[in-house]
Amino acid sequence: MGKTGIVFNQQYMYSLPQLALRYLQYRLRASNGRGHGMHSPFVFDFITRVLNDRSLYPAYKDIESLRHQLKQDRQVIGVEDFGAGSVYRSQQQRSIGSIVRNAAKPAKYGQLLHRMVKYFQPANILELGTSLGITSAYLATAAPGSRVVTMEGASEIASRARKNFSMLGLKNVQVVEGNFEVTLPAFLETTGVIDFAFIDGNHRKEPTLRYFEQLLAHQGNESIFIFDDIHWSAEMEEAWEIIRKHPSVQCSIDLFFIGIVVFRKEFREKQQFEIRF
Repeated sequence: MGKTGIVFNQQYMYSLPQLALRYLQYRLRASNGRGHGMHSPFVFDFITRVLNDRSLYPAYKDIESLRHQLKQDRQVIGVEDFGAGSVYRSQQQRSIGSIVRNAAKPAKYGQLLHRMVKYFQPANILELGTSLGITSAYLATAAPGSRVVTMEGASEIASRARKNFSMLGLKNVQVVEGNFEVTLPAFLETTGVIDFAFIDGNHRKEPTLRYFEQLLAHQGNESIFIFDDIHWSAEMEEAWEIIRKHPSVQCSIDLFFIGIVVFRKEFREKQQFEIRF
């Protein structure tokens, strides 16, 4: 699957005016993102040391240079469509440039994930939805000693992602190719704790919740799970509400375009935050 491995049904997406309204509502509700008056030490550190870290890390330049090259690439490749949880696939054709312009996470969020990995230093990192590997590269360069497993459903896109990792000299990324319905359970059977997971594969409620439940069996006290596009549609908002209210989740952070959950027992009661970013 992966964002590039499915075709989203437009009826499920919020329109741009709807999304703009929801973003405005979020901005009005959210805290200012400076950490003032924040009583949670974990969230205060996250805001001051990660969210607001303005450092220009060396990897940023290399990865954004790759993004620029890919945007200009007119090569057309096949993109499998598994549908929402379907084992059957159809084929469509898209250019590399079109894929990176429409499916790759913007630099702002890739660089935030980079800073999160750099700060928390997770050993085992999982990404659902490789696309062309830009976000994967941000994850991998932040902790060269960590293991990054990234999953992509579209075979030609997975192949190009591997090429991109080679161009960047990345040695700690493994691409798992195929339908998540098959590859994710098989992978989880062979692994232990997932310290850091970025779920960016199928923007539908039922698959998102299924991935979350599967990953829960592999979370540790310091695990961090990040969900992409939590306000992308009504059903993704429903999925996010269920996830953040789950008994195992001790703290959730809503940055509008991504949602973060942690499981640390140090939180004596469940805490939920909306923070401007």
